[in-house]
Amino acid sequence: MATVPMDQRDGWIWYNGEMVPWKDAKLHVLTHGLHYASSVFEGQRAYGGEVFKLREHTERLIASGKTLDFTIPFSADEIDEACREVLSKNNLVDAYMRPIAWRGSETISVPARDNKVHVAIAAWVWPSYFSTEERLKGIRLCWADWKRPSPETIPCKAKAAGLYMICTLSKHAAMDKGYADALMLDYRGYVAEATGANVFFVKGKEITTPTPDCFLDGITRRTVIGLAKAAGYTVTERHIKPEELTQFDECFLTGTAAEVTPVSEVGEYSFTPGEACRTLVEAYMAEVQPKQAAAE
Repeated sequence: MATVPMDQRDGWIWYNGEMVPWKDAKLHVLTHGLHYASSVFEGQRAYGGEVFKLREHTERLIASGKTLDFTIPFSADEIDEACREVLSKNNLVDAYMRPIAWRGSETISVPARDNKVHVAIAAWVWPSYFSTEERLKGIRLCWADWKRPSPETIPCKAKAAGLYMICTLSKHAAMDKGYADALMLDYRGYVAEATGANVFFVKGKEITTPTPDCFLDGITRRTVIGLAKAAGYTVTERHIKPEELTQFDECFLTGTAAEVTPVSEVGEYSFTPGEACRTLVEAYMAEVQPKQAAAE
């Protein structure tokens, strides 16, 4: 089914403090963020008209900018309010939202401290990252050829655009092979993450997930860890060798786009989505709904 290109949609985008028509939200081809990846972004979802964990996402956006040596010229309060305005202006209730900040086009060389920092926020209807059918049966992952680099090589705690280059390559390769996604190892050979989501493994009431020491410690990841503990599961964060996957019964991914998505296969290893996956899919979808004030 054909979809409308992202730059040809109707609606409004918050751009440097103003609402501009969707099709007019443009930048110059010599923008530093385009050439040198000096940009950071967030992926967040609105449920029932409210962005889930909005302040956490905004704070991470600002922190990511600082990691890339630039200051976002808006406060957390201003960005939060802008996110709410974007939902209202576009008449959105359940939506995916993408705030992004980048260095502009004043100079086009590696150093760019004099370049203006721009900020934009867009939102649109984007259902679950994986289809309902895929989610119910568990998606299939292959092993990625690319590995998550050492934290001495990249700013791994920032949600920076350049860090997704190998994710795009890995996702394309997986899709070409008929898989939904790819699972990446890190530079030491330990299990790391999927191309846009964290990964968890289950054995009975014990859940194990990789230590996020060279990749992003996702906001959804931390949320699900809390939900799992509340549901009676023990959660262990540690390094996991690929061959250890034989000892687990269930596997699932977490992320703003992926939400909680069961996995049926990782390369040569098979899993059967069961009680843990069902419990956490339901718990997460309940958690993200706006909390209504208690009835008087």
